[in-house]
Amino acid sequence: MESTQVVNKELVLEKWNKRPLIISGPCSAETEEQVVETAVRLHKTGKVDIMRAGIWKPRTRPGSFEGIGTKGLPWLQQAKKLTGIPIAIEVATAKQVEDALHFDIDVLWIGARTTVNPFSVQEVADALRGADVPVLIKNPINPDLELWIGAVERVAKAGIKNIGLIHRGFSSYGNTEYRNAPMWHLAIEMKRRHPGMLFINDPSHICGRRDILQDVAQKAIDLDFDGLIIESHIDPDKAWSDAKQQITPERLGEMLDSIRWRREDVASEEFHAALEKLRQQINQLDDELMQILGQRMKISEKIGQYKKDNDITILQTNRWNNILERAFRKGDQLGLSKEFITKYFDAVHMESINHQNKIMNS
Repeated sequence: MESTQVVNKELVLEKWNKRPLIISGPCSAETEEQVVETAVRLHKTGKVDIMRAGIWKPRTRPGSFEGIGTKGLPWLQQAKKLTGIPIAIEVATAKQVEDALHFDIDVLWIGARTTVNPFSVQEVADALRGADVPVLIKNPINPDLELWIGAVERVAKAGIKNIGLIHRGFSSYGNTEYRNAPMWHLAIEMKRRHPGMLFINDPSHICGRRDILQDVAQKAIDLDFDGLIIESHIDPDKAWSDAKQQITPERLGEMLDSIRWRREDVASEEFHAALEKLRQQINQLDDELMQILGQRMKISEKIGQYKKDNDITILQTNRWNNILERAFRKGDQLGLSKEFITKYFDAVHMESINHQNKIMNS
């Protein structure tokens, strides 16, 4: 038995270290037949490294399907026995961790609704103490990197050696295109802070619908993510949860074949020389931008002094609207998106307000 467990651990770590790492399976385990058939069909694609399935489902409102519970864990064992594919599930409480480890689940993940609560993360971390199991941590629902980092630190302090990150998007007011706004800049910043950590993308929960899954998955790969976790179901339209974002195992295989897999580097002196030349140009332009922004803030301070001397408020709404409208027109001519212009000028505006506020209160 111990020898079998050692072999199994080695297989799981082999999959864990594979790039790209592909995880797939149903949003929820529904029946034994569904779990087993999904595993068999995923295995036939030859592309899935780890199978995922929801056993306990944290739902927004009561009355929704909240998972089959512990009785579904033997189904996953059977699926692994038939296909050899390691299994991953979400855990949110100490009891769920205990049950998952009892049934030899290979990989655990902490969901977005748990990551947002440090008390819940600590409970899971305490239950994991002494366990030898890889753990994936999803970003919290709200766009807060510190909560995400805190979850990583809590799990690491519990002695878990293999920790990975899942970017599944963030809840955002006004977002209409995605189920959860990707906010790629936050994912990139998290990756920058943890450069050696496994980092995979969850296009299913970002998209909320299957028609844009491939576009988001491709963007993640273009941004050097280490893999994907995508929900698949033998009959997606009849799934008990999140039907619109799931695809069949066969469609998953087709989608993965269509993705252009990229690498972070290439052993070519010519490539590196050309890239370095362009990067030097970027550095020069960045330096010039910083100088110009510094000059802009000096002028803002002079304006702040005039406002102070004449008892005028810092915020001038009409002036700000004029600046944005002018920037949108100019940006459109230069191929800059309205979204970028808005974010950039918002940041510049707030910095200008801060400078003027110091003058006002000096």
